[in-house]
Amino acid sequence: MVILMLGAQGTGKGTVAGILSENLGWPQISTGDIFRKNIKEKTPLGIEANQYISKGELVPDEITVPMVVERLNESDAKEGAILDGFPRNIAQAEKLEEILSQKDKKVDLVINLTSPEDEIITRILNRRVCSNQACKTTYNLTMHPPKEQGICDKCGAELMQREDDSDKEAIQNRLNIYDEKTLPLVEFYRKKGVLRTEEISEKTGRLGNDVAQDVIQEIKSK
Repeated sequence: MVILMLGAQGTGKGTVAGILSENLGWPQISTGDIFRKNIKEKTPLGIEANQYISKGELVPDEITVPMVVERLNESDAKEGAILDGFPRNIAQAEKLEEILSQKDKKVDLVINLTSPEDEIITRILNRRVCSNQACKTTYNLTMHPPKEQGICDKCGAELMQREDDSDKEAIQNRLNIYDEKTLPLVEFYRKKGVLRTEEISEKTGRLGNDVAQDVIQEIKSK
């Protein structure tokens, strides 16, 4: 089964994908995590990708698509995978369909998360991520803080703020790019009958964990 996470930065895609992955046993494939790993290790891919990410811009398809293809070919993605941050545009979605069809697979479910923009910006500015790449647990200093300041509850590693999470102007740019290039995917997948839209908001009280648990129950009941 292939699940896609759609939604602007800060809507909780990583949180929901992480809970699904832990409960279903399928890998959470995040292009952002792979990019950040390469940037930290200063690989050729990381250096090239960072030229775009540091400005809040999308990494071009010719860099992103081959990377995702390689990841989907790994053994742990055989039974299922949760794609977090890919595809980001119609061209990538069409390429993904082509790749999956070659494996006799398809996109089974697209979870589209929405949130008020003011909440999104506040969440991103307060987001902290475990520096241990094997953990990658995400925290929010106001909504979901760690028990010990600056330390991951799960593995004890230091928490960090992503470079592209500290600049409000870059965050706004990312949201604008999402509206322009990625939002059309909502209609693309709606027409295919696999779209599920959920609002994540402090005002309604429905958060990422609620959505994830509902999806898990529905999948396991089938």
